[in-house]
Amino acid sequence: MAPAKKGSEKKKGRSAINEVVTREYTINIHKRIHGVGFKKRAPRALKEIRKFAMKEMGTPDVRIDTRLNKAVWAKGI
Repeated sequence: MAPAKKGSEKKKGRSAINEVVTREYTINIHKRIHGVGFKKRAPRALKEIRKFAMKEMGTPDVRIDTRLNKAVWAKGI
C-alpha cells in the first residue's frame, strides 16, 4: 500500500454562490411605503423588499430580479 498523504486532503465545501436559493413571498408594500412621497416610493419599496428578504432568508446578499425591479418602478415615479 502507498503511504497516506497527510495534510494534502482538502475539504470540498460548497461556496455560497453555488447554493442559489429562490423563494416566493407576498409582501404588503402599502404598509411599508405609506406616507412616502411619490418621488421616493419606488426606491423605498425596493429597500423594504431587500430588508424583508434579508430578514427572512438570513443573508445580507439579496438580489432582486429585473422583472420585479421594473414592476416596482412602473408603479413608482
